[in-house]
Amino acid sequence: MSTNLASLKLKVLSAICQTIDRAFDLEGALLDVLRILSETLSMQRATVTLLDRKTDRLVISASCGLTQDEMKRGVYGVEEGVTGRIFQTGLAYYAPDIRKDPLFLDRTGARRFEQGTLSFIGVPIVLHGRTIGVLNADRLFDDEVPPDEDVEFLSVVATLVARMISINEQVEAKVRKLEEENVSLKYRVAKEEKGPYIVGRSHAMAEVERQMARVAPTRATILLLGESGTGKTLIARIIRDLSDRMEFPFVKVNCAAIPENLLEAELFGHEKGAYTGAAGARTGRFEEAHKGTIFLDEIGELPLGLQAKLLRVIQEREFERLGSNRTIKVDVRIVAATNRDLAELVEQGAFREDLYYRLSVFPIRVPPLRERKEDIPVLVHHFLERVSEEYGRPLALSPEAHDLLRVYDWPGNVREMENLIERLVIMADEERLGPDFIRPYLLAAAESGAHAVPANGGSGAVGAVHAAGAGNGATAATLGEIERNEVVQALARHGWVQHKAAAALGITPRQIGYKIRKHGLSEMVARERVRAREA
Repeated sequence: MSTNLASLKLKVLSAICQTIDRAFDLEGALLDVLRILSETLSMQRATVTLLDRKTDRLVISASCGLTQDEMKRGVYGVEEGVTGRIFQTGLAYYAPDIRKDPLFLDRTGARRFEQGTLSFIGVPIVLHGRTIGVLNADRLFDDEVPPDEDVEFLSVVATLVARMISINEQVEAKVRKLEEENVSLKYRVAKEEKGPYIVGRSHAMAEVERQMARVAPTRATILLLGESGTGKTLIARIIRDLSDRMEFPFVKVNCAAIPENLLEAELFGHEKGAYTGAAGARTGRFEEAHKGTIFLDEIGELPLGLQAKLLRVIQEREFERLGSNRTIKVDVRIVAATNRDLAELVEQGAFREDLYYRLSVFPIRVPPLRERKEDIPVLVHHFLERVSEEYGRPLALSPEAHDLLRVYDWPGNVREMENLIERLVIMADEERLGPDFIRPYLLAAAESGAHAVPANGGSGAVGAVHAAGAGNGATAATLGEIERNEVVQALARHGWVQHKAAAALGITPRQIGYKIRKHGLSEMVARERVRAREA
């Protein structure tokens, strides 16, 4: 090796070593390395291809001499082409003319229009004895320098690249730990200053809190699973508050409450004239949530036609307004929620499988109240204090009343309890209530005997529904009639518009649709809706 070549190698390695302190910005540091190789040596192009652990594919992480489109095309299976061969074997690879090599796939298309012979050198990037990627180049030195010199030198550079990646991983691990500690501290401070975020002492809710603290600092998409009324909206807000998006918008969209023909414009916005009635341009909810968090409630009700568009937003963070070809980029954290079994919907063909997996990056199951009954006394006390203060009417419950609430199944979960306590505060004539005063309100909420309301403060009567007050028995038919009347009255008050009536009752449009069918109200609702339109 000539003195000039040795001097050149030392100069290049010295320049590369100075970039190591930028390893916290891995993409920038790798680009600096490739730029040094390109500007100092005879190399025309080079790439660093790393294993993406999420997809288990090799993707170009940095390049010099490739366009963005060419980089995007450079994706390989771990056994595909020259890159896959180097990754699998952990051995360097030299091709005198890459375009004549049977393993060359030309995924990027970067060498398609080159003239003459194109030699190629690729070496593995090895970290802790494991191949994590490939460093390749078209040639380093002049043609009179043997290829072995290229391979040997590029292997040294690959070792330095591996060191950068190692430093970057260590920095990221420390940052994650600090973020988790910061989330834990923020949560404790918030509890002390603002009162409890989540009321409850059960192991089930402690696990929910642990998962929230774990995922909040990340960018991961979150799927909240649980019955209606379990507090999924509150949990979505807490996750936002614990993240670095706390100062930015929290936008909630109930996918079941917006008519299907308006939902696309609601989510993505529209231009003037995009559809009948679109008198002007309007930003969508995703644009409003830029840099913040969007909460997509009742995601299981999203129409199939919009599921593909949502999938694109999750993957690319981009979309077009209705009636426009201009692509809009957004930086938004997506939290979705559902009370339905999405896996079952996938099997039925009502929900896209690819979207299901994208949403399920980090699922959190929020348990129903009947599975954490140890939280009921704390929740009752919390709502009593809050509502009594709001209405200026102190209220207490007898031990027997507490027992009645503790053994009740709470089909509407925490939302039902909150509504019940508020109703009790409004209706009570005394400051201390017993079970006889409360039981009729539980009966009104029970659904055709499906959820038992125990008599005598909870002793016995399991599986049966009992009335209180004057001792009159309430049959399942009577309870069904109560529910039927509530549904009819809510529909009448809201012009027979189902989603408005459902919101007034604190249930989902799907649930009110079920109740309409159950009580044989479909024809009446259709008839009254026509009358309302004609009027």
